[in-house]
Amino acid sequence: MAVIGLGYVGMPLAKEAVAAGLKVVGLDVDPRKVDALKAGQSYIDDLTDADLDHMLANGFTATLDETVLAECSTIVICVPTPLDEDHRPDLSAVEGASKTVARNMGKDTLVVLESTTWPGTTDELVRPLLESSGLTAGVDFHLAFSPERIDPGNPKYGLRNTPKVVGGYTSACRDRATAFYGRFVEQVVPVSSTREAEMAKLLENTYRHVNIALVNEMAIFCDELGVDLWEAIEAAATKPFGFHKFLPGPGVGGHCIPVDPSYLSYTVRKLGYPFRFVELAQEINERMPSYVVARVQRLLNRHKKAVNGARVVMLGVTYKPDIADERETPALPVARALLELGADLTFADPHVKEWSVDGTPVRREEDLAEAVADADVTVLLQQHAAFDLGMVEAKARLVLDTRGVLTEGERVERL
Repeated sequence: MAVIGLGYVGMPLAKEAVAAGLKVVGLDVDPRKVDALKAGQSYIDDLTDADLDHMLANGFTATLDETVLAECSTIVICVPTPLDEDHRPDLSAVEGASKTVARNMGKDTLVVLESTTWPGTTDELVRPLLESSGLTAGVDFHLAFSPERIDPGNPKYGLRNTPKVVGGYTSACRDRATAFYGRFVEQVVPVSSTREAEMAKLLENTYRHVNIALVNEMAIFCDELGVDLWEAIEAAATKPFGFHKFLPGPGVGGHCIPVDPSYLSYTVRKLGYPFRFVELAQEINERMPSYVVARVQRLLNRHKKAVNGARVVMLGVTYKPDIADERETPALPVARALLELGADLTFADPHVKEWSVDGTPVRREEDLAEAVADADVTVLLQQHAAFDLGMVEAKARLVLDTRGVLTEGERVERL
């Protein structure tokens, strides 16, 4: 089998397939990734160098040569699907991968798209590109969609024990894809077509997006009402039914929550009307970095200091705890606004060695205790396990805690 796109989705897939005894080749257009993999150097949080060594010892290869696809009975497309500058879906990587497959695949090949996209993409975009090969989907080759559900850094759920949704262009396509994933995933969930599988992925993340926006907006007015929202959330979470706990924060990050709902909104807008829930949630969540900066300003003002010239240290610049992934991190717009206000900005993050904002390097603090003691204000953006939070509480002059993990007091404010 072949995996196209050797990122945070493709590599865990390749790892599990190799462990199941499949011969796997990885194809990418980035020579740096291919060279790193050949050298046994992992750049994925959920894949250690030891994991990669095991994969290489069991036949995994990485290549830039697309002709290897001709020898593969199954090809899985795991390329990025970001948004463009106008927040519209950018499917150029999917198009490129589909054309590559069309140039090289043989008859009876199973082609699966895992990249997140709007409902109809597999049938309306990918299928015609693949059929430019002269082969017909559902007749000469099998076509399916199976949304990735990778949660980087999740210690409990990985690819193997997370149910895998599969939709096929035909029932035979679905059955072929179900059998393929059944070799290394504990539970496969077949659905009636590729569109339902595509919608399932967008529904999952839109649900999270909307509920995070709900608590983010509540955080803003609860602060003004003098209500401890964090305590209220914990109290509500004691209800054993009808409530799922979501927490406020400085914004949303990663590929899924900031991006996937926009794909669904884009689809609905093609019908002639807006998806108001999604667009309102997007507006609220995108507002949070500005709100964080406003709270920093207020905290400093209470102690007769201006942001301009203030020493500000940001703790955690990745989009979630205990990983190195910076995609769509809310730390970036927070830092951008603080720099524009004249802050003397530094950051501390055990998972990020170098970090910049719009090309401007931000100095990394090596000694956390010294950094928070010297800073006029510390902004906790990500609660990495490596951070000594007790020390931060004890030594920091002022702290804005955007994650609700510190004890609120005279020097500590929670979002």
